[in-house]
Amino acid sequence: MIYTDLTKKAMTLAYEAHKGQTDMGGIPYVFHPLHLAEQMTDEYTTCIALLHDVIEDSDLTLKQLEQSFPPQVTEAVSVLTRDFDMAYMDYIRLVSENPLAVRVKLADLEHNLDSTRLPEKPDDVNRSVSLRKRYEHAREYLLARSRE
Repeated sequence: MIYTDLTKKAMTLAYEAHKGQTDMGGIPYVFHPLHLAEQMTDEYTTCIALLHDVIEDSDLTLKQLEQSFPPQVTEAVSVLTRDFDMAYMDYIRLVSENPLAVRVKLADLEHNLDSTRLPEKPDDVNRSVSLRKRYEHAREYLLARSRE
C-alpha cells in the first residue's frame, strides 16, 4: 500500500463508506478495495482502487469526492461507477478510455474472477458462469485495448 496523506484519506473514506457491508461470501466488503489498492503502484491509482465502489455502494457523491481528491482520481472513479442502465460492454468501452481506470478495473476483474472468494451455492451456478464469462470478456477487451 502506498501511504500518503491522499491515500490515507481515501482509505478512511472507503472504510466509512463500506462499513457494515459484506461481499457475497460474507467477508467485510472493504477488503475488496483494499486488495486492489495493495496492487497499485502510485498514489492516484491507489486512491482510485480504494474509492472505486463508494459512489455505487454508499451515499457519497462524485461532487463530495471532488472536494477532497484531484480530477485524475475523481474522473477515474466516475468512469468506474457503472450506470446500470448502460450495457455492461458499453461501460467497459468507457472504462477503456481512461488509463487509470483501466489499471484499477483489471485488478477488480481479477479479484472478481477469483472463485475462492465466494462460496459455491447450487442456485448460484448459472449466475456464476454468466458473470465469469462477462468478466473474462471484459478483461480480454481491456488488455487488448491497453496494448494498442
